[in-house]
Amino acid sequence: MENVESARAIAKAIATLSMLGSALGEGYLIGKALEAIGRNPEISGKIFPMMILGAALAETSAIYALVIALII
Repeated sequence: MENVESARAIAKAIATLSMLGSALGEGYLIGKALEAIGRNPEISGKIFPMMILGAALAETSAIYALVIALII
């Protein structure tokens, strides 16, 4: 019985680490998009919607990891 609880704790830790990776990826994505807009403000109309789409896709992996962590 103790091994099952240990395995659950390890699985939850792995899911939490994947949420951390998603957060770091989103921060990098948004930072680079803002950097590109700062260098070339005229193209912000093309970069901003793509940044929002990328952030939404990155966020879904964190939501999936949260759901898995709650199920375990």
